[in-house]
Formats: sequence, structure tokens, C-alpha cells
Amino acid sequence: MKIINLKCAIIGGQPTIRITTDTGLCGYGQIEWFKPYIKPQVLLLKDYILGEDPRDVERVMLKIRNMGGFKPWGSAVSGVEMALWDLAGKAAGLPLYRLMGGKVRDRVRVYVSGSRDDLHTSYKYTPEEITKDLTETVKDPAGFTIIKYGVGFHSPMPFEIPDFFLNEPRPGPPHLNRGLLTEKGFRHCVDCVEAMVKAIDGKAQLALDCGPGWALSDAIRFAKEMERFPILWLEDLLTGDRSNHVGVPEYKELTQATTTPIHTGEQIYLRHGFRELIESRAVRVIGPDPMDVGGLAELKWIAEYADMHSIQIAPHGVFNGVLGLAAMVQVSATMPDNLIAFEYCKPPTDWWPDIVDGMPEQLIVDGHIKVWDTPGIGATLNEEKTRKYLRPEDQDFFD
Repeated sequence: MKIINLKCAIIGGQPTIRITTDTGLCGYGQIEWFKPYIKPQVLLLKDYILGEDPRDVERVMLKIRNMGGFKPWGSAVSGVEMALWDLAGKAAGLPLYRLMGGKVRDRVRVYVSGSRDDLHTSYKYTPEEITKDLTETVKDPAGFTIIKYGVGFHSPMPFEIPDFFLNEPRPGPPHLNRGLLTEKGFRHCVDCVEAMVKAIDGKAQLALDCGPGWALSDAIRFAKEMERFPILWLEDLLTGDRSNHVGVPEYKELTQATTTPIHTGEQIYLRHGFRELIESRAVRVIGPDPMDVGGLAELKWIAEYADMHSIQIAPHGVFNGVLGLAAMVQVSATMPDNLIAFEYCKPPTDWWPDIVDGMPEQLIVDGHIKVWDTPGIGATLNEEKTRKYLRPEDQDFFD
């Protein structure tokens, strides 16, 4: 079996990868749906993998792994790796979890960011709005047992709350704002968390997506303030989404100053990027994103290494789409017992789930997804249904 083509189409805003072989089998990969600009980088990898046997996943990855980097530049390599595993599973007639050591669980816990219906995860920023939002989320028939919500610099607060912090809000790409909070801004964050806890009312556990951008002194103060609440983790207070570094010494100081679990890692590329963070036990929870960290096998390797160091894992992936969700179920079924849950992957449009075959009709029950046995990642695109959504420049995607 040899790879004869690699294509990438932007379908409903989501970069979707298709690798085809000389046997007629194809495999799919997916990239977060706010990264259409990654398509040229995906296509750049084509010449390096043509002629390779996709079942030799690691051999192929050795040719392209050094062409990625911290988020968002690890996405192309990660998406191709997912497509390779999809092909390997289909070629063997086995679900992906069988190729990664087999299941250690029959169902996987998922957590939701904001609410399932809010595809863009537009967090509210006042106690009143948050109460209304989360009161509805806990009623979701999916029965989510963990809800993550934005606060501080991972919310509209820097722009919408006057005098929130000591710098001027900086418009532009995501996550540019950072600095010391005012006392008003700090108290506003605490008031919003109090509203979240009351709205959830013990029906689920609460995790907070906080940054990046907090000053270390504010982060320590906030984490200690949160000790009176049942908070599952504080995510990306210092660095995180779009950060081009980790800040291990700062995270270690923060972690050692509080009993509230500290979490980071969605921007990190490869196991090597996690090594110091894990070995120094600088955080209690890590959150690599399989579509940024280097792929599905990379995610599992990191989970195993974290488990050896008594660190929990809650993989990121809110915008990884329907195919990304299927792949996450497969790899999460094989992870060690330090897995808390993975982030529910939202589709970019209401119609995306309709163009995918192989998914269970009732996906989430009691906050869990039952692992299913469709070969490969567990789902595939329906060519006929998908064609009408292809952009003019992507009309040859299935050719």
C-alpha cells in the first residue's frame, strides 16, 4: 500500500485532510476550524509522504515531524498523523484503539466548554449572564459532569469591563492581553466564579479557562482564593493558547503556592515540549491538544509519561470538529487512569455532523461517549453529502 495523494479542503471553515492510497483506501484528518490558513502548510507536506506506506505511521512521521512547532504551527503535522492512523485502522479492519494497545475503558468522559449549542464558545462576562448561561448548560440532556468556563483573560472581560487591568486592551489576534489586574478586575473574576458555582449547584464539576496573560502575583492570589470552591483546574493562567513558550519555573512557583490544581499545555508541540513541565511537576494537570501536539500517538505517549509523574491529563480540543471527536474517543479509550476527560469537540456548523458516517446516533450519555468499533478513527466523510459544501477551489477533494 502506497500513498498517492494528500489533499486539504476547507469544509464549513474546517481544514480537512484526505490521504489516498493505490488500493483505493483513504484516511481523514482534521484541524481546528479557525485555522483555514494552515492549508498551504498541509500541502507542503505532500511531497514528503508520497510513495510511503501509511500503515508505517512512525516511519512517515519521522519525515515530517520536524516541520511543525508550537500552536498553531503543529496543526498540519498533527492532522496528517490522524489521517495516517485512520488509514492504518481501515487497512487492518480494526478500530484505532486496537492499534494503540487496546481499550482500558469502554466509555470516555467528555467535558464541555461553555455550552454544547454555543459553537463559538462565546463566554459571558457578568455574574448575571453567566448564571443564565450555566443554568441552561446543566440541563443539557447529554448530562455533562464537567463544565469549563472562561474567566479573566480567556473571556471578553478585558474589553467589556472598564478598568479591568492596568494596561489598555489590545485588539488583534486572540490572546494578546496581559498584565496586572486592578482590584476591581480581580474582584469581578471572583464574583463571576461564585456565580458559576451557584449556577452549577453541584450538578457538575467546574473547571476554569483563565488565560494566558495573568501576572504571576495575581495568578497566585487568584488560585489561593479559588481554594474555597470545588474547582477541578485553573487553565493557562500564565501561558497557554498561542504562547510560544511554556514558562515552567513560573508554573512551578504557582503550583507550589496553592492546593487548586493548575493546568496548561494546549499550545505545546511534541513530547519534548512537555518534558520539563512534567519532570519538574510544574502543574497538576496537562491539556495537550492532539491537533497541535503532533497527533494521536504523541498524545498517548505524553499521557503515559505524565502518569508516571502523578500528573493528570485533560486533553484540549474544543474546535477539532466531528472527525476530531471520533479520533479522540479512540485514543482516549487507551489512555492510563490519569485521564480526567477530553474536551467535547464542537463542529463549525450545524450541518457538519450530517456529512459524517459511522458515528453513534446517541453520542453522549451521562457525560460519557461509549467507544465504538468502526475501523480507523471511527467515522468517515459521506462523499455525496459533502460535495455540496465544497468550495470552488476544493471541488477535486474526492477525485
